[in-house]
Amino acid sequence: MTTRTIAVVSAGLSQPSSTRMLADKLADATIAKLAAQDIQTTVETFELRDVATDIMNHLLTGFPSPKLEAVIDAVTGADGLIAVTPIFTTSYSGLFKSFFDVVGSDTLVDLPVVIGATAGTPRHSLALDYALRPMFTYLHAVVAPTGVFAATGDWGDSPDSVKTLPNRIDRAAGELATLVAASDRSSTVRDPFALERPFGHLIGGLAGE
Repeated sequence: MTTRTIAVVSAGLSQPSSTRMLADKLADATIAKLAAQDIQTTVETFELRDVATDIMNHLLTGFPSPKLEAVIDAVTGADGLIAVTPIFTTSYSGLFKSFFDVVGSDTLVDLPVVIGATAGTPRHSLALDYALRPMFTYLHAVVAPTGVFAATGDWGDSPDSVKTLPNRIDRAAGELATLVAASDRSSTVRDPFALERPFGHLIGGLAGE
């Protein structure tokens, strides 16, 4: 059976959080879509709040802790990414942005991504398109057309909330599943710091001079 790996990044600060809830629902829906294509999915979920101090230390020192390095490796080596952030002051959270700052600008190339965001009111929904989407486009990821925004009211039991949020999640998951099914990054992703040739050829060349 074909297998794929999906990394899930949630930047929610509370526990539990609506941000993590949205991330989990997107992951579950994507797993179901891939299963329908006979693709088995391994999901690794990361709460950025658990590595917040490590992210800051990396920004200050330039070196990741082993814990943060494991998260970065899982995200950059996945076949797909679900990235969800709360919206603070009309944009993604500082923790969310800082994590992708330390991930590196060349490590998400061609990575299928679904973006999601949460906030108290629907008026922040445009942050998906003016903040999150441009960031991942800059990183050369492949962003699914549908982003999913969930306001506080979307988690209610009114007819509108019951219908619209699940529909958006289902559509986004279908788009991500299609992209992930065609991806094989987890078996082909290359270390961006690796040399094209080993140091040995340099030593040999010097010895022959």
